Amino acid sequence: MTTSIRLLGPDDVESFRRIRLEALRTEPESFASSAEDWEKLPEDEWRRRLIDNPAFVAFHAGEPVGIMGLLRQRASKMVHRATIVMVYVNRDFRGSGVARLLLAAVTDFARSEGIRQLELSVSAENPAAIAFYRRERFEAAGRIPGGCIRNGREVDDLIMVRRIVDRTKELGLRASN
Repeated sequence: MTTSIRLLGPDDVESFRRIRLEALRTEPESFASSAEDWEKLPEDEWRRRLIDNPAFVAFHAGEPVGIMGLLRQRASKMVHRATIVMVYVNRDFRGSGVARLLLAAVTDFARSEGIRQLELSVSAENPAAIAFYRRERFEAAGRIPGGCIRNGREVDDLIMVRRIVDRTKELGLRASN
């Protein structure tokens, strides 16, 4: 059976909760939030978070095995930008292409919404994630010293950016008009 990617809707709260809590419990060092932060949320808050920002989940044999979300900027002069969040793939599916499928779904959705730039924050101590994002054409744009506190120590965050529209085509279209 193959893996499928789906944009979750309001009726998918249970799948969302399962994969999000799995991610936070399995990889607590990879996220700014903790499982405890999310476990105490009431049902209506889970639903609100799912509806307010798109979340894509990878399913294998009907079970959620990966997640990737998107937070769009709201300010009118920044709506062309969005931040990738909640990135997680179950250990049994790492290296299988699930992360790439999730990113492709998020990117296609973002383009369809007029988003031109994807951004993310990744722990500077997560070389596997950094390598994945570099392979997917993200570029380092900066570093936040002490961006997150993990186990009582400050860990830097690397900010990475990927343009998802061709700026030269944009400029060419403007120049010819």
